[in-house]
Amino acid sequence: MKLINFLNDLFKYDGFILIDYDSNRYVIGKPLKEKPIEVQLLEKSLHKKLLLHPDLYFGEAYTDGSLRIKNGTLTEFLNIAFKNIGRSDINIYGKVFNKIKGTLKYITNLNKIKKSKQNVAHHYDISEKLYDLFLDKKRQYSCAYFKDESDSLETAQENKINHIIKKLNIQTNQKVLDIGSGWGSLAIDIAKKTKASVTGITLSENQLKYSQEKAKELNLDNQVEFKLADYRQLDEKFDRIVSVGMFEHVGKKFYRTYFNKVFKMLKDDGIALIHTIGSSNPPRDPQPWITKYIFPGGYTPSLSQIARPIEDSGLITTDIEILRMHYAHTLRSWKERFLSKKNQVLEMFDEKFLRMWEFYLVSCEMAFKWGDQVVFQLQLSKDIRSVPNTRDYIY
Repeated sequence: MKLINFLNDLFKYDGFILIDYDSNRYVIGKPLKEKPIEVQLLEKSLHKKLLLHPDLYFGEAYTDGSLRIKNGTLTEFLNIAFKNIGRSDINIYGKVFNKIKGTLKYITNLNKIKKSKQNVAHHYDISEKLYDLFLDKKRQYSCAYFKDESDSLETAQENKINHIIKKLNIQTNQKVLDIGSGWGSLAIDIAKKTKASVTGITLSENQLKYSQEKAKELNLDNQVEFKLADYRQLDEKFDRIVSVGMFEHVGKKFYRTYFNKVFKMLKDDGIALIHTIGSSNPPRDPQPWITKYIFPGGYTPSLSQIARPIEDSGLITTDIEILRMHYAHTLRSWKERFLSKKNQVLEMFDEKFLRMWEFYLVSCEMAFKWGDQVVFQLQLSKDIRSVPNTRDYIY
């Protein structure tokens, strides 16, 4: 069977037992455990699908239950798989499929304001209670900043907020814009800690309502304003602009539009900070399973894809920091919390949804641990003198 040959070529370290649709057992690689992980295929079509396009079909099969993992967890299996795959394409078939779909998506990807709002609603407007099961108390749904791997999620997310505030070098009474403000915690903390005036914009109606209620509860609604708006709809000037975990949803076609708008909204002595997931590899096509089921319209760029639109906009790149293992640790925490609340998840959704989100969290954790995924923090300005000459003000 070609699938067996492909898998044995792929797994150079460790291995597992594959049980095909006809109950035949095959040793893949060189399993290290006495009782290896078993992967059982319950649909015959998977013999071909997993050979042709594993990037998509493995996740689909795990989600719908036509592929089962025994003698271990999904985390344990994907840890072995991603360690063997590394930063490479899984095989030439998947690369070709991704290229074709990526090209078609680029041609048809009209991430206009209405479409962007629909994409955000697909993920963020499903259930408030779901996110409370695995996020920290401030509902930070982006990469935390682990000064130590043993930091709690709450500590690491607080580290992230403080790190960003320091990098922005915010002064009292300045005007700050938060593009993609989520559930509002970053905007609210900026207002509390710096006495600045903050505007947060989101395309999620659920997030907007939550943010507005939170600001009112903390008596900060006269200092923090939240709007249901797209960044392209704003026509104001700000001393500081921050965007955390939103740029992934902009779309490759709109990078120039995005940075041109940041330039236009930023005051001449202003500072912007863009925090986004990115790839340490050259530009490649979107991950098909994540794009189809979790983040429609999403894409994690290579640094080279961002650099030119920034330069063309007139913005100056004053600092770049690459957060490497931080998101792997963040996703590990989210995954552990999510799986510890299985019963609550099943009260809201079905087992298929549970498996889909488990695969989402685990596969992303492993992509940051072994693959090409990192986080870029890009500090931008219009004037080279807007930022201090050393990083002392941050640390």
